[in-house]
Amino acid sequence: MTYQAETYAQPNISATTTDLVTVSQYLLDLLCQLAYKEGDFVLSSGQRSSYYINGKQVTLHPQGALAIGRILLSMLPLETQAVAGLTLGADPIVSAVSVVSAYENRPIPALIIRKEAKGHGTRAYIEGPSLPEGAKVVVLEDVVTTGQSAMKAVDRLREAGYTVNEVISLVDRQQGGAEFYQQAGLQFKAVYTIKDIQERYRQFINS
Repeated sequence: MTYQAETYAQPNISATTTDLVTVSQYLLDLLCQLAYKEGDFVLSSGQRSSYYINGKQVTLHPQGALAIGRILLSMLPLETQAVAGLTLGADPIVSAVSVVSAYENRPIPALIIRKEAKGHGTRAYIEGPSLPEGAKVVVLEDVVTTGQSAMKAVDRLREAGYTVNEVISLVDRQQGGAEFYQQAGLQFKAVYTIKDIQERYRQFINS
């Protein structure tokens, strides 16, 4: 069974003033209405699943991106010097956080990690502003399953001389990712668990 909202509330989610509780509830609703689907799917990890979360339906949505920027910025440690993520899923997320950070007078640059080194020019894996050696970078992700995708970004950043101690995801599917990061010595936080999304989704289809 799938649920697709034809219309959905679009409150005035401000870059600086709307309270985070309202922003968080709005983002959860968008994820349920636009990103969450039930059926028979094969994930990027190769696992089969009875549901799928297409995060880009929300991370590339104008109000969704603004909500994501507000929420994730609030979760970053104060000493964060940049946010980064593995292309393609994290690209709009790190961009949203960086733009919102400028509005909140806490400018934080964004870095994008290529899956393969660029085939020309500097042949770099990392795109974005150059940071000082040891700069503290937080890796962002849309959906975490096993944790392997974001770990590729962590490894590339560390190879470049940056300090990475934390991963933050919009959604934790609760299929081993958190435990994987813990074993790797990384802190992990998620805005929502799959349980949060499924409970809200049930409210939509039963209303």
